[in-house]
Amino acid sequence: MSGAFGEIAEQLRRVTVQVLAGTTGRGSGVIWSQDGQVVTNAHVLGGNRVEVELWSGQRFPASIRSVNRGRDLAALQVDAGGLYSAVQGNSDALRPGELVIAVGSPYGFIGAVSMGVIHSVGAQLGLPARRWVASDVRLAPGNSGGPLANAKGEVIGLNTMIAGGLSLAIPSRSVGRFLTGTVAGRAYLGVTTRPVSLDRGSVQVGFLILEIAAQSPAEHASLLPGDLLTGAAGQKFVSPEDLEDALSFGRNGQLELEFRRGTAHKVRTVTVQLAPERSRAA
Repeated sequence: MSGAFGEIAEQLRRVTVQVLAGTTGRGSGVIWSQDGQVVTNAHVLGGNRVEVELWSGQRFPASIRSVNRGRDLAALQVDAGGLYSAVQGNSDALRPGELVIAVGSPYGFIGAVSMGVIHSVGAQLGLPARRWVASDVRLAPGNSGGPLANAKGEVIGLNTMIAGGLSLAIPSRSVGRFLTGTVAGRAYLGVTTRPVSLDRGSVQVGFLILEIAAQSPAEHASLLPGDLLTGAAGQKFVSPEDLEDALSFGRNGQLELEFRRGTAHKVRTVTVQLAPERSRAA
């Protein structure tokens, strides 16, 4: 067991970098692809001049490709070949009690490893409404942007902050979607929506349908203005970005949506045959 853990820890160190930004920015990052794409937290970036340091000690200048301050994510590009890259895991499959491993550069010490277990996956009260992977791994300054991995060594999150005594990571699914960006041909539903809070004391959100485009997948599925979308593919919505995520990850062009109609609290389901994007609506 110790030998297997040591091998997994070594693999994770190889895909973890230290991010050096300006004179004050210091954190961690993950080599997401062999072509030198590195992902980290946006708050790690302290200036326009960024370098990354590999586990081997090599340093490379990095260009900033994309930043989303709202999601606290940043994509960097390094001009280097022969890099190890992360094996990406499925953050949607995580369950409380699972073993997780964090790697980072706390206080500048490259490749530090800590272990813990998953506490919960989902929204956290008192924080922006989005999905988080909460665990009891020990993090310190410099861990931000480093990988959180499952027992197989698959990266299932990006370590970001400590809140309420728990370590919070951005799920790998959200990281992947950020890196993919808005691409031509993404799934199109044909609705204009507004996110709304649902039951008091709940972290769940819904999407109130304001308009439906003519001849759209939503119209063909008999959805109506005023319907309240509450979930997709068996997952409840807990974040304003969840509907767009669901559209991006629809299987075989189909998506099962849950919704409420009128004043009824009964949840209905409908399977929508999605189409390629053709407007700015969802």
